[in-house]
Order: sequence, then structure tokens, then C-alpha cells
Amino acid sequence: MIKPSRSAPRTVSGAKTAKVKPLALGDLSQLLGYSIRRAQLWVFKEFSRQLTVFDISPAQFSVLCVIDANPGVNQLAVAQLLSIERAGLGRLVDHLEGRGLVRRTASAINRRYYVLYLTEAGIALLGRLRPAAVASDDALAAKIGERAYKELRRALSVFVGDA
Repeated sequence: MIKPSRSAPRTVSGAKTAKVKPLALGDLSQLLGYSIRRAQLWVFKEFSRQLTVFDISPAQFSVLCVIDANPGVNQLAVAQLLSIERAGLGRLVDHLEGRGLVRRTASAINRRYYVLYLTEAGIALLGRLRPAAVASDDALAAKIGERAYKELRRALSVFVGDA
């Protein structure tokens, strides 16, 4: 016997199902932080959709970009820059290394730290990922309009690099 879910409207036998009224956000609708979070979720979903064909997550893309911009970068510095816990970054790098995209070696300066380099395969994949990132940004510009997109980029630029 299947039990009705809690969210399913209950009806009396023979009665029509009442329309479910959408939930109100209350004070959330007035909070900019909530709107930014909703926008972030939309952007993340769109970007993930663009990257699916490459079997790469947005976080992995970010790590590849940082390593590309900083060959030989300390693994801990990448974690700090991207606000990723060390253990989480370690798992990301393990995955990327397992796919042959990243090379991790002990630092010549301090053997307790690892430094990261993209492999040839990593460089090639990143070259194919960049158009997907641009397409994701283009989708955002199309959704909110070019002028609002430029204003949003300008407004949010104060947070870039601010961990």
C-alpha cells in the first residue's frame, strides 16, 4: 500500500483537488543576500550544465584555472584562494591527478607542501572548457540583460579575491 506524501493535497473521496497556493518568501524577498544566493544557484546550475559534457565540476574548473595562472602553486595557497577546505582540495586534486590533468610534486623549498602543475592533457582540456565558461556567462547576460550584467560584474568585483 502506498502512503500519500506529506506534501500531497488531501481530498475527500469524489472532491476536486484544491490548487496549492505557492509559498511566500516573507522577509527573504527583501534581502539582497537571499537574491544573490538564488542567482548563484542559477549560475551554478547553468555552468554545471555547460561542463557536464567534459565530466568536470565548477570547483574542478576553478582549480584548473588557478593552477594554470600560477604554475607550481602551493596546494594550500589554492585552497585558501578558493575558500576550499584543505581536505576538500586534496580530494579535488586527487581526482584531477587521477584523470591525468594535474601533476602534484613535493615542493623543493619545503617538502611538507605540494606544488601543482597542469599536465599537457590539463592544458588541452582547460582550452576546451573556456568556451563553456563564456557560454555560461553569456546565458546570465541574456537572462538579466547586457547592461544589468555589466553593472552586476562591476558591483561584485569588490568580492573577487576577497576570501
